[in-house]
Amino acid sequence: MRLRPLVTWVTTLALLTATPVIPAYADDPAPSSETSARPTTPPDEKLPEDKLPEDKLEDGLALGEGRARAIVELTDASQREPIAAKAAEESVEVVLRSRTQPFMVVEGTAEELAALAEDPRVSSVHRDRAYPPAEVSNLQLIGADRAHAQGFKGNGQAVAILDTGIDLDHPSFGGRVVEEACFSAVEEGVTSLCPNGQTSMVGPGAANAVTDRCLAAGVNLCEHGTHVAGIAAGADGVAPEAKIVAIQVFSRVDDESVCGEPSCLLAYESSLRQAMEHVAELSTPVAAVNLSLGGMLFDTSCDTSEEGQVFKPLVDALLARNIATVVAAGNEYYDGVSFPACVSSAVAVGANDGNDAIADFSNRGELVDLFAPGVDIESSVPDDQKAVHSGTSMATPHVTGALALLKARSPDTPMTELIAKLTSTGRPYAYRANGKDVVTPRLDVLAALGGASPQPTVSQTPAPAPTGGDPAPEPGPDPDPTDDGGPAPEPGPTAGTPDPTPTPPSSPVPLPTVTVTVTITPTPTAASTPAQVCTRGKAARRLTAKQWAVEVHRSSGTIPDATLTCYLKLVQKGSKVFPEITKASSLGTAYRVLKASRTARQRLDAALLAGWLSWAHGTNGTAKLAGAEKVRLSARAKATALKKAARTLTK
Repeated sequence: MRLRPLVTWVTTLALLTATPVIPAYADDPAPSSETSARPTTPPDEKLPEDKLPEDKLEDGLALGEGRARAIVELTDASQREPIAAKAAEESVEVVLRSRTQPFMVVEGTAEELAALAEDPRVSSVHRDRAYPPAEVSNLQLIGADRAHAQGFKGNGQAVAILDTGIDLDHPSFGGRVVEEACFSAVEEGVTSLCPNGQTSMVGPGAANAVTDRCLAAGVNLCEHGTHVAGIAAGADGVAPEAKIVAIQVFSRVDDESVCGEPSCLLAYESSLRQAMEHVAELSTPVAAVNLSLGGMLFDTSCDTSEEGQVFKPLVDALLARNIATVVAAGNEYYDGVSFPACVSSAVAVGANDGNDAIADFSNRGELVDLFAPGVDIESSVPDDQKAVHSGTSMATPHVTGALALLKARSPDTPMTELIAKLTSTGRPYAYRANGKDVVTPRLDVLAALGGASPQPTVSQTPAPAPTGGDPAPEPGPDPDPTDDGGPAPEPGPTAGTPDPTPTPPSSPVPLPTVTVTVTITPTPTAASTPAQVCTRGKAARRLTAKQWAVEVHRSSGTIPDATLTCYLKLVQKGSKVFPEITKASSLGTAYRVLKASRTARQRLDAALLAGWLSWAHGTNGTAKLAGAEKVRLSARAKATALKKAARTLTK
């Protein structure tokens, strides 16, 4: 299972204590005799869209050993029970049945999932992806303070915060939390954050972020949702009289091999789908749904992608009810956005700073609909405290709150018109992205409400985007693998050992987008330290696997460990191999992957990881990486194809 790009902030214990698409690479190999011997579907049972069973199974699932959590998409919602019964007969555990949507969640082996894919009533089987959270007076900059003075405060509307829950009795919310729910997936090693310990809960207390399940070593891992809610609709927020619909959509993972840190919070795709459906059914007048989270990066609309085809109907269903879906663009310093901000009917939000400049970490370009303040934003956190965080996670609720103000003023105006009002009245930022001249508006609430004239264009001059480069000079000799100062080398297979298929982790794998370090403020009045944002580097240097091994080996390279750890989180967001198929969440596991070279798969893994790390370091271009990953994820790829893919990456 994989946590693809939704929010941009991960809560981890380690960070609390530290300073911080896609052309195929090659034609698929010819089917083996094993493949051609697979059972065929009777002529009277036509597969959806003429797909073969193996084409309905997500790349990589066929490589798995052990059990995996997967979403089974059905051709008809009425087939949920028959398919569930069939799955149970074949020892596949059904862990969730959607009430109305045509899908269910199961846990099974690769063989069991492949057997399910052979059923003509099944349209596809893919991992239940998980998503991490994403990360001047900001109100003065966007004119919200003057809008409040004119009586625009969001009364009569609500905002839905799909996040890590909130501190329900925080004074910033003044009892304005009117709806609560929790959808929190579980599997081995994953704990529900619903206060009742179940995978779902609706009603008072369901979204409580101050529970034992949120605590680790005395630290609250669930503060992100409270911070986001405070920006959108807190007493000092954009819509201070709006109601709040609080929905907990995250699960807790205490597994360093998954998180790269001791603990992290991930939102499963199935939980998000349930939550968005829940909002669509509420009688409370909701102006916008806030998703401060994100996954894989896109520089074009993702509507027709695998992920987009799942989420766009949910976004469109909400829009049909006059509810906007506002999503963080991501913090990767990328000319594009992270999923699901790439869905065309969502509102993608980038971050600007207090000087009216694009934040150096923020994604940008034609897919971004609006910029909003996202640097050093103070807001509420649990235990009646406040803290300062930065990220597009913080920019997004500014737009969510602004839509509540506009809808409160004109409740019968179609939401599409209100969104257009925001984008047409915002202060234009003019800049270049992907080699084009781009103009993206910065949120101006007062102008959108008609209380001020649109402001003049601001010409942006951010640091030039990395353009890539030649490999750096070869560093010194490899570090001694036996040195106690670093991870031990991975033992190679003995002679004659068949090329192994690595075992994927049994737990959900996050695609951490941008990590915002959590700042705990001792008292409401104590000065807070601005949180650091994990983003791509700007060195634009392409290093070899050997060079990266030197860097990740403790104390032997020049790149700080904190930066390397950040790079691994960005790799997890962009890659489908790491750590979903091959573990590379920590510096130690990354070192072993980079050094292993006995088999074709190991050599390709090393080349892939080096390529992704170079991308995180600032080099542009991921087409070769995506093509090589397609080969790596194919269960039919032979050693010659694996070697060819690796050579392509090292040219």
